[in-house]
Amino acid sequence: MERATLADLPAMMALYAHARQFMAEQGNPDQWGTVYPDEAQLTEDIQSGGAWLCRENGALLAAFYFAPGPDEDYAVIRDGSWLEEERPYWVVHRVASYGGRGAAAWCLNWCWQRCDNLRIDTHRDNLPMQRLLEKCGFGLRGVVDCHHGGERLAYQKLR
Repeated sequence: MERATLADLPAMMALYAHARQFMAEQGNPDQWGTVYPDEAQLTEDIQSGGAWLCRENGALLAAFYFAPGPDEDYAVIRDGSWLEEERPYWVVHRVASYGGRGAAAWCLNWCWQRCDNLRIDTHRDNLPMQRLLEKCGFGLRGVVDCHHGGERLAYQKLR
């Protein structure tokens, strides 16, 4: 695992374009639409130190954002609640992979090794991610509204 740099931006843009196409093919065209995350968002992720890459033999397999909370999108949750809401937590966002090699699960497990309270969200139509989160031990906690549009299913894993 390595932190992304601005030199990685073109490869990241290609990966996220691939992920958006995969999501649309899987019946989830709305979560990221046709442009999210855009170059400005990824640049911000890189400059904040929260953008991470998973590589194998130099080839990019996955990318994600991992940072300590609080996260404004998680301030209000409905149809449920966070466990130990006042406890510090970390967030994972924008998980994308080329698929088929277990890289997304590896990334989530890598994040889990570095914290004891982890939150993530996904679109209601993103069934592959919902299955992955459940497989990795995350529990569905409720629904949150994201600043970049729409509601998301909110998941948490807590030690």
